[in-house]
Amino acid sequence: MPRPQTQAEYLARLVPPSVAARGIGRRALLRGALGVGAGVGLTGLLAACGGGGDQGGAAAGPGTVSLGSNESGTTFAKQREAQAADYLKATGTTIAINAVDHNTFQENINTYLQGNPDDVFSWFAGYRMRFFAEQGLIGDVSSAWPLPGVADKFKAQSTADDGKQYFVPQSYYPWAVFYRKSMFQAAGYQVPTTLDEFRALCQRMQADGLVPIAFGDKDGWPAMGTFDMLNMRINGYQYHVDLMAGQGSWDSPQVRTVFDTWRGLLPYHQPDALGRTWQEAAQTLQKKQAGMYVLGTFLNEQFPDDEDDLDFFTFPEIDSRIGATAIDAPIDGFCMSASPENEEGAIAFLKYMASPQAAAAAATTGLPIISVNSDADTKPYSQLQLKSAELVGQATEIAQFLDRDTRPDFASTVVIPAFQQFISNPDDVDGLVKSIEAQKQSIFSS
Repeated sequence: MPRPQTQAEYLARLVPPSVAARGIGRRALLRGALGVGAGVGLTGLLAACGGGGDQGGAAAGPGTVSLGSNESGTTFAKQREAQAADYLKATGTTIAINAVDHNTFQENINTYLQGNPDDVFSWFAGYRMRFFAEQGLIGDVSSAWPLPGVADKFKAQSTADDGKQYFVPQSYYPWAVFYRKSMFQAAGYQVPTTLDEFRALCQRMQADGLVPIAFGDKDGWPAMGTFDMLNMRINGYQYHVDLMAGQGSWDSPQVRTVFDTWRGLLPYHQPDALGRTWQEAAQTLQKKQAGMYVLGTFLNEQFPDDEDDLDFFTFPEIDSRIGATAIDAPIDGFCMSASPENEEGAIAFLKYMASPQAAAAAATTGLPIISVNSDADTKPYSQLQLKSAELVGQATEIAQFLDRDTRPDFASTVVIPAFQQFISNPDDVDGLVKSIEAQKQSIFSS
């Protein structure tokens, strides 16, 4: 993929590959993703915005907030419809939902935000939000904060470089090391807490005839999760996010150590990963041919009949001075347009969407979100959701996943091919990091 030559082309790539590539499935139960029911076409996206044009059947005005969604016609529709209905009942404010599919939203995000966007639209925390804030394409929602029940670590991911908040979080889904409880119990495997214990477990699994770590990187983004965890465990959270933001050097001893450590773990990974999707790799864990898998909680899609046998642990500690409390947990939520038709209503609705009431409304559909709000009712959660909430609750820092934490053109045109090159030939770390750094400097200086 060529590097974008204009800001418009750059903005059009702002949806991360890991989001754009995902299908619709049961993993939404864990990831906490939301969808909408009343889909509109591209014309609706570009015209049905913030008080002008077709509002999908509801005209914007007093007591109305327009909501732009990057989900249409999905199983998540019931969640957002339930929240809109609950909000109308509680406040008398109508939420006019304007929905398009992920790809259409992605391809037209530039036109959408620089045109006449909805009062509120669904988006992502971290770098994706900060870039829009820097460009003046989204509104300051600092007045919505503090949000009762929402921890400071979520506020940090909602804050731009100017110190103001431009995002309100609603849900998240963590990345971890997944395994089958029945396999661990039958073999007497113990959950590792250090890298040495992790290696020893991998060696034992190999001796037992298992692939220690399922692995599929055909689409390029799954390997990013492994890099994230290794970098945060070896160099710390702040080093990691600075590196993603273009402020650190990939051609450094710290990054070389990450790749050297990863190279030492590759013999325990499923071979031929570049020809395998994450779903195909997940099937080896599902069939008990592999012992573990580093992935997000959407992995549960591949366990339709035995999800209760699925469990996870956080990636083990590598440096005791750094610990193992930083995790990848991409956060989904909402931004406000730069000039909303109903700013007061938009702020009020944003506050609601981060509340226990919004989580409860979603749960009435039988598809509960993993709410960022610690006061949300967890009774509807599955066991994996409960453990996910516990993991994120114990985390001291939350990263958004590599392709959400950096420029999308850098992630797609540099990181993906570099990581795939490393997987196929892990012996030239020096040449690899020099190449990544040279390309990074070119992209981040443009």
